[in-house]
Amino acid sequence: MRIKYTISVVFFVTLVIIEKENNIISRVSDKLALKQTPQTPLQPSGSSHILPKNNGSLISFGKMDSAFMLMKRRLENYSEHQGLVTRGRKHILLLATTRTGSSFVGEFFNQQGDNMFFLFEPLWHVEKMLTLETGGTNATASAKAYRDVLQKLFLCDFSLLERFIEPLPVDHITPNLFRRESSSSLCEESVCSPIVKGVFERYRCKTRRCGPLNLTMASQSCLQKEHRAIKSVRVRQLETLRPLAEDPRLDVRFIQLVRDPRAVLASRMVAFAAKYKNWKQWAMDGDVPIDDDEVRKLKGNCDNIRMSAEIGLKQPPWLRRRYMLVRYEDIARFPMRKATEMYRFAGIPFTPQVKSWILKNTQASKEASGVYSTQKNSSEQVEKWRFSLPFKIAQVVQRVCGPTLKLFGYKFVSSEEMLTNKSISLIEDKVFNFS
Repeated sequence: MRIKYTISVVFFVTLVIIEKENNIISRVSDKLALKQTPQTPLQPSGSSHILPKNNGSLISFGKMDSAFMLMKRRLENYSEHQGLVTRGRKHILLLATTRTGSSFVGEFFNQQGDNMFFLFEPLWHVEKMLTLETGGTNATASAKAYRDVLQKLFLCDFSLLERFIEPLPVDHITPNLFRRESSSSLCEESVCSPIVKGVFERYRCKTRRCGPLNLTMASQSCLQKEHRAIKSVRVRQLETLRPLAEDPRLDVRFIQLVRDPRAVLASRMVAFAAKYKNWKQWAMDGDVPIDDDEVRKLKGNCDNIRMSAEIGLKQPPWLRRRYMLVRYEDIARFPMRKATEMYRFAGIPFTPQVKSWILKNTQASKEASGVYSTQKNSSEQVEKWRFSLPFKIAQVVQRVCGPTLKLFGYKFVSSEEMLTNKSISLIEDKVFNFS
């Protein structure tokens, strides 16, 4: 009799604890809920209370287990509805630097289809506003701004980003969002507002004729998507994004894309000729000054990339199962394999639509000698920099970015002949654990 009485007391105490957890979650979620996205109160199905039988007899263990499972599901559903838990929804942040192939890799998620809300470089506006007259940015201020804007965007809240768009949006409408056309989510019919006569949108959608972007409509579309992804080349240190990983409303996966620093520099010298005119001059006829600002900047960039990767690869508790390192060279050589790995890591289905896009955009064109394989053609593209970057410039990169090259598995070159010898690969076979 005493045992039965004890079981009954434990059961009721458990129910009280669960109810208190419900109340705690409710209070916390009220503070976390977005002001601009009110939610409809949850309407639980079935009975709202689990009680003993009216005749006072004890519930059987089987029924007790069913009761606990029902209460557990109600608690989980309630938590999810209030924004504390987003079961199944993933938030992917693709981190890179300029000229690493991030636009190409970003398309892996942009092409996902109707269940993905993708944004292309929204932090461009933040960087532009925070840029100092000297051309640089305050690292501390920009890092906090980047983090806060990303957090809001993952929650489908565009209000903070609006403050950085120039000129300021009027009634949440702007024709000035950077590279809007690179986000299929912002060019869907549901986000396509009427054409406004006399208003020019520089980055207008290519798939359909739309008016200026209505950020309220964009927010509504975002909320309806199952997953959300953002591509950015502006975050300097992974550590600054720790609050995103620890936010209970988010389930963030960080994918850090890296590339051989020598290849990155060679690409930047072509793409940003005006900014890299000193390097171009040194490449033609001069020795590279050891203490030049441009060399120090190169070293700083390499160090930031390496330190972020070192943190990620160590898998601290806040990054466990949330960080993946991928080399651009591996994606270019094995696009389908690496895309499959990224999707598996992100925890979202790899759709036929994405596979089709990858095949279409990585297959070699037909030549007189026949059709080249994807791997062979991509390998040629990956190492084209070896024939445009002078050996003396490669030596400078190796000197200031040596630890970065070693960490990511890029081989050093010791002579002009080795640099331009196609039979010698400069990419080590290396596996980066991220599970």
